[in-house]
Amino acid sequence: MTLDPGPLGLSGPVRPDSGAACDGTAGLDGKAGFDGTAGLDGKAVDGTADFDSAQRLMTRFTTQLTTQLDRLGAHGVRRGRRDRPPTLVAVAHGSRDPEALRTVTALLDRVRALRPGLPVRLGHIELNQPLLSDTLAALRGEVVLVPLLLSRGYHIKQDIPDAVAAAPHLTARIAAPLGPDPLLAEALDARLAEAAYAWPMEAGRQTSAPHRAGVVLAAAGSRDPDAALDTARTAALLGARLGGVPVLPGYASGSGPTVPEAVRALAALGRDRIAVASYFTAPGRFATQCANAAPGVAAAPLGAHPAVARLVLRRYEQALASAPLSHPAATVGV
Repeated sequence: MTLDPGPLGLSGPVRPDSGAACDGTAGLDGKAGFDGTAGLDGKAVDGTADFDSAQRLMTRFTTQLTTQLDRLGAHGVRRGRRDRPPTLVAVAHGSRDPEALRTVTALLDRVRALRPGLPVRLGHIELNQPLLSDTLAALRGEVVLVPLLLSRGYHIKQDIPDAVAAAPHLTARIAAPLGPDPLLAEALDARLAEAAYAWPMEAGRQTSAPHRAGVVLAAAGSRDPDAALDTARTAALLGARLGGVPVLPGYASGSGPTVPEAVRALAALGRDRIAVASYFTAPGRFATQCANAAPGVAAAPLGAHPAVARLVLRRYEQALASAPLSHPAATVGV
């Protein structure tokens, strides 16, 4: 048996699951069918019938479908939930020392291991590939730039924002530099210990040993007073972690004091067991210069220490939590 085309022009076999035919005897709900006798709401659907009920049904269906699609993004992802997190773009300074790139790569490998599924990319301000501008040009969508720099200064305030401004296709935000932070003091302490610098300490207190300790926190240096302030804060954090050992900043460039000058200042305080802590993310010319000025122990740069990897993710999360990613080149924490 087939459907009588009737005024709607429908034809086809009887629905086996309805228990009723659509040939003029019964419709979808067992009532009269589509043969010109009765419609979906029991009214006529022949040439003199109106289609109000069918229109209302289709309107309701369309509204529900539109609502469901609206709850889904353009790619079938519920709005308010990202199908992938914003890309973390680690911004390194760059160095001619080939060990620098290897060190930064190892650091980012550790970051990826801590946060599987998080897209992580690298861009350099100068001297190394990929350059930050090239990294940003290849990306789409939302990004968070995390400077692998240890204080505020020209790169944070000028170079990185300029690079983001030149990538208007991105929704970007710039996180704060890594320093100062207690996690850096943790990493610096560990690097000093690795350099076999044993502190004259007992139960968290400095002993009365004749060789009294002191540390120079060797940093790159900057003419920006905010950079010096950030480095001084890290020196204070490291000194507190070491139980009160005096820690003085010494710089490879900028307005000083230099590392040798900081060493002499500690010696003038009666500290005759002085180590140099390398306040650099990776090896390079300045790190080597500062290590060569050490009177004794010189620790390695921060590198891929686990505390540094955790700090990179902390800065990423802090940037995301500060406000929605709604404006290009938004800068936070600087």
